[in-house]
Amino acid sequence: MRLTYFVGALVATSLLIAEPAKPPIPEEELVSKYVEANQQQQNALRGGTLELDIDATVPKLKKQGKLHALKNISKLGKITYHALGFGGDSMVKTEVIARYLAAEVQANQENSNYSVTPQNYKFKYKGIENIDGRDVYVLHVTPRKKKVGFFKGDLWLDREACMPVREVGSFVKTPSIFLKNMQFVRMYDIQNGVSVPQRIEAKADVRFIGPIELKINFLKFSKEDTDAIAATTADQQ
Repeated sequence: MRLTYFVGALVATSLLIAEPAKPPIPEEELVSKYVEANQQQQNALRGGTLELDIDATVPKLKKQGKLHALKNISKLGKITYHALGFGGDSMVKTEVIARYLAAEVQANQENSNYSVTPQNYKFKYKGIENIDGRDVYVLHVTPRKKKVGFFKGDLWLDREACMPVREVGSFVKTPSIFLKNMQFVRMYDIQNGVSVPQRIEAKADVRFIGPIELKINFLKFSKEDTDAIAATTADQQ
């Protein structure tokens, strides 16, 4: 199964002008605007809940599964997941989806500050692209240290708000010995001035299983009481 967004993002990257591009505003100012916008995004998402579907496939074994869940982000940025329903192969649930979610939660716990900032990353302006009729800035980022949760790749930023509309990259280090070579494409939609996650497509290798493919669709974002949601879903399980 081909990941169309993943391939498309890589093709878009290759179409950028090879020669060094000159940013319309000083690069430091552009990065500063992005960092400020990114912090606003994180603050806006904290204390909220994302309803999502995770589709996972193991092509080699011809197995698949789909998890419906809630992703809660506390006011301090802590991530927890609550399963609402699953369909498909149980091996996909335990060995693929559960490991992926556990790895994200672990990375969140081990690194309280893995934000894409000049303290953590080097930035390089690459040019201007067009996504769905919208002009975006493209920045290449390289982590200064090889740490869990850090990635190497490209950021597509809305030209006006400097909010992320797409991120493409590969993690330089994964928190689990069972996951390796993880590559991803994250897509966002700007709603009320904030970039809200819309879709993630990822490819990785899982130990003892082989290559896997994940598609995560975010269905709804709300600012309801996450503690109440957690208690309700715990009672349902």
